[in-house]
Amino acid sequence: MMRDENDPDLNGKYLGTISTDFVKVSDTLKEAAYLIKSRKFSDFPIFPICKVEQPIGKLLLSKTEKPLTWNYYITYLDEFIQRKLIDEDSVEDFKKSYKNPEEFCCLFVVDEEFTNFLYIPYPND
Repeated sequence: MMRDENDPDLNGKYLGTISTDFVKVSDTLKEAAYLIKSRKFSDFPIFPICKVEQPIGKLLLSKTEKPLTWNYYITYLDEFIQRKLIDEDSVEDFKKSYKNPEEFCCLFVVDEEFTNFLYIPYPND
């Protein structure tokens, strides 16, 4: 399931709706990632996004409460390991490919036709 870079299959169908949403939620996600790191929960915050409810992480931003296309959840690497979404042999590879959380948001896109990690840069202030 893991890949080192953003998947080319993401273009088109997903990138537009994710980008449109991301502009609206990026400050919230960046602050949440900062809190996860500063409170020493994890150095690897992950934000699963899905258009329907899903079990990974805790709901952070709901599309029913805000004008969004995606629901945004919050979690970190440990849950992915516990759920065996990232196997023990792939943990170091994931950590090496993980981008700086002060500059990039690690999204885990969950949809019917596409499930993968996506790193999207936070907008410059």
